[in-house]
Amino acid sequence: MQFHTELAPSTLSVSIGLNDQIVTVGSCFAEVIGGQLADYKLAVTNNPFGTVFNPVSISKLLVMSLRDQLPDERLYVERDGIWFHHDFHSSYWAHSREELKNRLMVVLSETGTALRNANWLMLTMGSAVVYRHIETEQVVANCHKMPGHQFEKYLYQIDHLRAEFNMLLRILRRANPRLQVLLTVSPVRHTRDTLPLNSVSKAALRLLAHELTVWNDCVHYFPAFEIMQDDLRDYRFYEADMIHPNAQAQDYIVEKFAQSAFDADLRAFVGEWSSIKKALAHRPLYGQTSSHRRFLTHILARLQALPAGIDVSVELAEVRTRLEQCIMNNVE
Repeated sequence: MQFHTELAPSTLSVSIGLNDQIVTVGSCFAEVIGGQLADYKLAVTNNPFGTVFNPVSISKLLVMSLRDQLPDERLYVERDGIWFHHDFHSSYWAHSREELKNRLMVVLSETGTALRNANWLMLTMGSAVVYRHIETEQVVANCHKMPGHQFEKYLYQIDHLRAEFNMLLRILRRANPRLQVLLTVSPVRHTRDTLPLNSVSKAALRLLAHELTVWNDCVHYFPAFEIMQDDLRDYRFYEADMIHPNAQAQDYIVEKFAQSAFDADLRAFVGEWSSIKKALAHRPLYGQTSSHRRFLTHILARLQALPAGIDVSVELAEVRTRLEQCIMNNVE
């Protein structure tokens, strides 16, 4: 007897490989996926701008990176002696405007380079509800706790979202013709917008993603939102705030993602790497015995046998240090 509807995502027409370079951008769920991919030892530039919910700001930041544009001078803001920029997450701050500007220019330049060299760009859209800075008439990524009267909040029209992302795709193709784009809609619920408006917002993002995949061979969709809403249809898969998926839900969605998006070699590597990580976490119950030394020697051999190009230098150094301790204690 089945007590839920399991969603088995279809296999992507283009698979992610072990040596692919990946950029993730968007909501906090983009960071979850990117963090897990980095944990699998893939080359990932993980959410370089910090959490960005709305697709307009996501597109704006990506275009700025590829066109080597400077941050909008009108959108710097100072609060309690700390400087922020409305196009960037609050994790980007500084004690002076110039210091912040230099920091933002570095992240834009580094992201532009990453995009030009990447195989995959993973975009997670969180909400179609945007905040427009009234003075500059610019949609912003973050209000930085400035007075509400400085902003206008509204649902961005689907026609404008479509035009924005079609423009973005043209720029991405010119910069990197081989780039594949993977879209997801964040399963995080924007309850502060009210549940009815959150539903409309998610529907707009889902429609946008669907249309982009229909008309662009390089654009793909992974149903993280649908897995959370219909497969994991229970509040026990949320954090205490009833908004964010908990660790169990995240692991489940990432597992589905691997089944859908990874090629055979990458899936095999992930299995081996997961086993090695568990072994590395093991600590001997009875000190540095001869059996533990053999155990460490076996782990060392497994690490050295991993595919070329995988950076396990930290893990190799750790195992060698533990082996040296065994030798120093005269463990045969």
